[in-house]
Amino acid sequence: MKRDELNDLAAFVAVADAGSFTRAAAQLHMSQSALSHAIRQLEERHGIRLLARTTRSVSPTEAGRRLLQTLRPALADIATGISRLSEFRDKPAGTLRITAAKHAAIAVLWPKLRTFMAEYIDVKVELSVDEGLIDIVAGNFDAGVRLGEQVDHDMIAVRISPDMRLAIVGSPAYFASHPVPTTPHELSKHDCINYRQRTSGGLYAWEFEKDGRELTVRVEGSLVFNESDLVVQAALDGRGLAPAFATQVAEHVAAGRLISVLDDWCQPYPGYFLYYPTRRQTPPALAALVEALRYRI
Repeated sequence: MKRDELNDLAAFVAVADAGSFTRAAAQLHMSQSALSHAIRQLEERHGIRLLARTTRSVSPTEAGRRLLQTLRPALADIATGISRLSEFRDKPAGTLRITAAKHAAIAVLWPKLRTFMAEYIDVKVELSVDEGLIDIVAGNFDAGVRLGEQVDHDMIAVRISPDMRLAIVGSPAYFASHPVPTTPHELSKHDCINYRQRTSGGLYAWEFEKDGRELTVRVEGSLVFNESDLVVQAALDGRGLAPAFATQVAEHVAAGRLISVLDDWCQPYPGYFLYYPTRRQTPPALAALVEALRYRI
């Protein structure tokens, strides 16, 4: 059905309900002549008279009454469907697709998502865990979560965690036969557990900073993983020194299962950010999630 014909049908219902071209034209905010032309077009298009006109009133013909029986519920359904769109505009609802690195998903997102979803019962969340830097637009994601330094400048970025810090850890069993390093340069004497980055495919270069001096060290060792939990587990098993998020190993350090070294060289850096494309209007569900995750000191 063409758009003009749908408009003409709606005009026909308005005239039949009002019983007058004058009143119907006022309700539709159009001139009486334009309304008469629309009805005439509709009748000529189908070759049948739909309205009986007298000098005092307008009423539907038998054909018009039958058409009204179909049109009234159909137009009511359309009006209901349109009104329901406002629910999506004003009320958080629908599905949010988010991509995040594993550590961010476990340490930051999920603890807050539990509360968020209990409050916004009409919002569904699909969380995709991926260590790579996903193009959220091409991947049809509503938002992503990555470290601040990894977020593109053309995205809206909202901090959702405090600053983070790298920790270099080893087990007491490892240090029983290896000296404790006091500078990053001494790592060359140690068996270091390497992490292969899934984004670039290269080995992570351990990054340090002290008194404004930045230092990057490429280490050697007998193990390489592309999964951070395995890096930590290998350290717990005494297989060498490992880099990890300080929050990731905090409980192990507190319990004495791991020993943190080079702390004075491990300075804080920007933590996790939720990021999403610039839009004129942010969907209510995403806006609610942003406020729920926003980091507040």
